[in-house]
Amino acid sequence: MKLLNRLSPKSLMFKRNFSVSTLIVSLLLGSANHVVAGAKDDPLLTKVLIDQLEVHDADDSNPWVLDGQGWVGKDLQKLWLKAEVERSDGDTEEAELQALYSQAIAPFWDVQVGLRQDFQPTPNRSWAVIGLQGLAPYFFEIDTALFIGESGRTALRLEAEYELLFTQRLILTPEIEVNLYGQNDADLGIGSGLSDVEAGLRLRYEIRREFAPYIGVNWSKSFGNTADFARDEGEDTDDLQWVIGVRAWF
Repeated sequence: MKLLNRLSPKSLMFKRNFSVSTLIVSLLLGSANHVVAGAKDDPLLTKVLIDQLEVHDADDSNPWVLDGQGWVGKDLQKLWLKAEVERSDGDTEEAELQALYSQAIAPFWDVQVGLRQDFQPTPNRSWAVIGLQGLAPYFFEIDTALFIGESGRTALRLEAEYELLFTQRLILTPEIEVNLYGQNDADLGIGSGLSDVEAGLRLRYEIRREFAPYIGVNWSKSFGNTADFARDEGEDTDDLQWVIGVRAWF
């Protein structure tokens, strides 16, 4: 009490200002630390997955297939690239590329919008894309997409796969893809309605988690008008092929 009495009003004012300044600095530093911590909790990440790079045992040729995708982004928003390529006898039979923006809408589920370009076969086709990708109950991986093209063209693709672990390294993956179209596209041999179904069964061994060779079998079948177009061209409407390939990610 005696000490306080000896302090001048100017000294007391200095002490009050110093205390307020210290409080403000502490609050600002705390907010900055919170922002930095939040950024560290949601860093910018990338991933590239080569889901299938394989050779098919066909009767007249040995086509190879690439199916891959990659993304860059954070936990809730990502930019995706998806690519599918098929070559046979040195020629590119099919080539498709999708560029998508992805937004999480629920745990393990993303909505994706963007563009798809078909470079082969010709004539080329361009599409707008809206899709849903995620993990369904019982760990089924689902990838569905609606495609809207020129001249009123529409298409719907449904994909599903499941991983059955025999051991931590030996994994069996059944998968299926279904394609439907809103109208005939005679130039590409595609019919309206249910066009084709492709199903596969692949057994891989993960030498490392990032690299796994596999063997398997792949079956495809055309339906409806698509099957009619194939018959007119002298092509088979269903096909069963052995495959061997590798799966990798980084």
